Amino acid sequence: MKRILIVSLFSACLPLSAATASWPQFRGPNSSGVAAKDKPPIRFGAESNLLWKVEVPPGLSSPCIAGDRIFLTAFENEKLFALGRHRRDGKELWRREAPPGKPQEVHKVSSPAVATPVTDGRRVYVYFVPFGLVAYDLDGNEQWRKAVPIGLVMNGSGTSPAITGDIVVLNCDQDEGESVLLAVDARTGKVLWQTSRAGSIGSYTTPITWRRGAQEDVVVCGSLRVAGYELHTGKERWTAGVLTSVAVTPTPTLGDGQLYVMSRGVPPNAMGTFANFAGKSDKDGDGKISPSEAPPGYEGTTFRGMDMDKDGFITEKDWTAMTNLFAKGDSGLFALRAPGSGDITGTHVAWKQTKGIAGLSSPLFYKGRIYVVQDGGRVTCWDAKTGKPLYEQERLGAEGEYYASPIAANGHIYMTSARGTITSIRAEDALEVEARNDLGESVMATPAIADNKLYVRGANHLWAFGRK
Repeated sequence: MKRILIVSLFSACLPLSAATASWPQFRGPNSSGVAAKDKPPIRFGAESNLLWKVEVPPGLSSPCIAGDRIFLTAFENEKLFALGRHRRDGKELWRREAPPGKPQEVHKVSSPAVATPVTDGRRVYVYFVPFGLVAYDLDGNEQWRKAVPIGLVMNGSGTSPAITGDIVVLNCDQDEGESVLLAVDARTGKVLWQTSRAGSIGSYTTPITWRRGAQEDVVVCGSLRVAGYELHTGKERWTAGVLTSVAVTPTPTLGDGQLYVMSRGVPPNAMGTFANFAGKSDKDGDGKISPSEAPPGYEGTTFRGMDMDKDGFITEKDWTAMTNLFAKGDSGLFALRAPGSGDITGTHVAWKQTKGIAGLSSPLFYKGRIYVVQDGGRVTCWDAKTGKPLYEQERLGAEGEYYASPIAANGHIYMTSARGTITSIRAEDALEVEARNDLGESVMATPAIADNKLYVRGANHLWAFGRK
């Protein structure tokens, strides 16, 4: 009896992530998108393998899972919230409002509640962009808070915090202000280090950790380059100039000893000429565009981003500067071999591909292949080691935009369209669609997998699918 009691007490002290269901952050373990041991259903919907469906307030964060808890963020009635829900039935257990701060301006298809929480099984860490980081225990009791001031991010921040051991890492790239990479102690919120990322704009990718023997690097993709920073000191180890200059959104992934990074550039001529732009918008003929004259698509944070010299107008000088910025950098999917130090652009690129590249959705490494889904439901698959295309831009039969990133489990890959169709395909050298599951509701957040179940956050509902 005494032995049983000791074992029970020991088990109770184990972190939930080590003993029970876990999808700890955006795209799961180390943002890989892979649930190695789970077997979620392939076919599901309102009448098939539905365990429960509950209403949730608006937001674009993905489900984060620790044990019997699901964590989300939401934006409702001009307020930001962190939510704790029961994994058994989706019931809301707690709701905590963000510390004071004006919600960020975002693109019309985005949301102030876009950052996915991260958990170590003991606490859950939430990034509220207007304020910073807040840690709660799994029952919603605040443990600490850390203000992280951040300036303008054109179209709104898209990054999520990441965790490795007892270190929470946050990408704080921004268009106005100093871009930095921040690491805090998960137990206390104390800043461990802060490293400048001067010249990097936007903040759309989530950091990952690359372990190679005793070396642990925090890897961050941003403007013009991907860089690795020593986990415990924040010192930059290496960099590769293989990304576009603006709007780098896909989070990197690892596999077969290589790092895979992706971005899709905007051709400089895509903007057209300033004369053509101003001719349609310059109502008072003064040769510059004021906020009131800005056409659809150029309002709000986009206007502020385009106003390069911050004089309150978009001028020909601003237009030229932005066009020149678009012309910098590189574009495509790159595989990088394990680096040493310094600039590795010319020495460690194993292969590069430029066809089939997505601008938002992240690449997936699974079973020796790299998968990318583009808008329109076009899928491309490469051999991960060599970069050889196995199939290119083949149709899923589920059209629309793809904001969510692919995830995988049990030999299958799940690709989610914004229209709410989740297509499951086999992880093979040729495209083989297993099922198209239409939820009848927009889905822009990447789903989660845990305990042989698939959790999907849509525009109005949170679903759980599994075999009953």
